[in-house]
Amino acid sequence: MDLTIIIPTCNRLPSLARLFASLVASLGRVEAALEVIVVNNGAAENTEKIQQLARAADLKVEVLDPTPGKSWGLNQGLKRAQGEIICPLDDDVVVALNWAEKVLEAHSSTAFDAIQGRILPGVDPEGRSADPERLREYNIPIIDYGDQVREIRGLTGTNGSFKRAVFERVGFYDTRLGPGASGFSEDTEYSMRIRQAGFKIGYTPHAVVYHELDPARYGLEVKRQVQYRKGLSRSVYRSDSVFLNVLPNLFANCMRWLIYKGLGKTQKAYKTEGRILKCWGYLVGKARCLALPRGTGRD
Repeated sequence: MDLTIIIPTCNRLPSLARLFASLVASLGRVEAALEVIVVNNGAAENTEKIQQLARAADLKVEVLDPTPGKSWGLNQGLKRAQGEIICPLDDDVVVALNWAEKVLEAHSSTAFDAIQGRILPGVDPEGRSADPERLREYNIPIIDYGDQVREIRGLTGTNGSFKRAVFERVGFYDTRLGPGASGFSEDTEYSMRIRQAGFKIGYTPHAVVYHELDPARYGLEVKRQVQYRKGLSRSVYRSDSVFLNVLPNLFANCMRWLIYKGLGKTQKAYKTEGRILKCWGYLVGKARCLALPRGTGRD
């Protein structure tokens, strides 16, 4: 098996149908042994609905029902994966027509052990494209490091892939992290372990996915929740000094926020508020961790 695609999904059937359609078009352009594993983290009745969507798209998939949580789902998919290249893929993207060939090409033509593809804004349910002036407000991951292949530090699970040798040495995702648990950072922590194991992570601009725009994710309140949850997640796998790092950063960003608000620099204030909430989430997470037994959380 050349390529295994693992798709954790949670109650996003319309999004999954769009992803399936784009995968059929992309996978049909490559001569490779492929498998698609869909992991249902949502309602139990969705398993049959997912299979119906796959049949309608003429896509062969295996559907698994794990314990809820994205990291649990990824781990179940990893246990079944047969591919030499493993690609976790989010359920709220569509892949470009040449996505599959460019993923395979990046792994065969570079010395990188893991590859991050480009993530660009897609369209909303009404088919409207993103407003370039409001990209930050959509609260979606956007990865665009330019037009050249180069080494980077981390993967974003929305459009990342790695060789089987990486999984065999690094192991499973930390189930304390990610949606259904802390909320975020399962891919960030996994990237840290990839680097610690001596592997290299690269970026290719040619393997592109388009992230859907969901109005439920727009705006400041969602941004606040996201940054706070990122801080909580960071507290699980990092050991930043509270007194030498986190509290000074919290104080400094509070001062910056007051200055930016006073000067009417709304975009800078918006970004700084996110940093404040991330620091606060980290402090809350560390306080909670003190009351809990320690463990890796990995399968």
